[in-house]
Amino acid sequence: MLGTLSKLNTSLNSADEVQYQLPVGDALIPLNPLIGKSLTLTHTGNIFCCNCGKKTKKSYSQGHCYVCMQKLASCDMCIMKPETCHFDQGTCREPEWAQTHCFVPHYVYLSNTSGIKVGITRHNQIPTRWIDQGATQGLPIFKVSTRKMSGLIEIELAKFINDKTHWQAMLKSHNDDVDLVAQAAELIPLIAEKLQQIAAEHSDIIIERLDANIQAIQYPIEQFPLKVKSHNFDKVAEVTGTLQGIKGQYLIFDTGVINIRKFSSYEVEVSHK
Repeated sequence: MLGTLSKLNTSLNSADEVQYQLPVGDALIPLNPLIGKSLTLTHTGNIFCCNCGKKTKKSYSQGHCYVCMQKLASCDMCIMKPETCHFDQGTCREPEWAQTHCFVPHYVYLSNTSGIKVGITRHNQIPTRWIDQGATQGLPIFKVSTRKMSGLIEIELAKFINDKTHWQAMLKSHNDDVDLVAQAAELIPLIAEKLQQIAAEHSDIIIERLDANIQAIQYPIEQFPLKVKSHNFDKVAEVTGTLQGIKGQYLIFDTGVINIRKFSSYEVEVSHK
């Protein structure tokens, strides 16, 4: 099968185990049945922008050509750092896009990845966001009406808790379960004064404290890597081996791991036995 890669499609079954599909062009390859079997991905050397479709020598912002990376709002710095939103300055790259992606409800959450961390995501990206980062537990703690507001709250919580995933540690094992509800109960009072200040400065924004349940997430893994070695299509065109598991956006082979999302828009040929 030949086509360009996109980030892994994911869903949770009734047992809270992630079901994975590998998008290759317009096709979707179910991956869970391939665990324990031989899988080969071979990069043809071609990269096609996921937005305009033009061939590009290098991928920017997970699958874009340089021109699209420079013009699309989804590739702007404020996506990585929502607190830097410049919409009110009239300089947003795509105001209409922002209305449907940034000025919609967002969640501030705690998750258990390589440890407990804080993060943010759009209202329609739970539990997808947790799965993509390899979290084994997730808990939304605040619901707000804009992306910028979620970023401002995340900054305050990140003064007391990690806001990044250490991906190597995440891939080596599943963390022990943590009482995220209790963690939230300890953290939120630490930012209470700052929350009041943020609310006063943005009186048109709603901040809702949530009383949600912890979402458990199980990953299809037969064996964790003892040492994490990364495959890179820019250095070696072929990734092959026995597929031992999948976690986050990583395929775990007996020969190393590969981050599929990192290589979005790379044209590959996929075969399995």
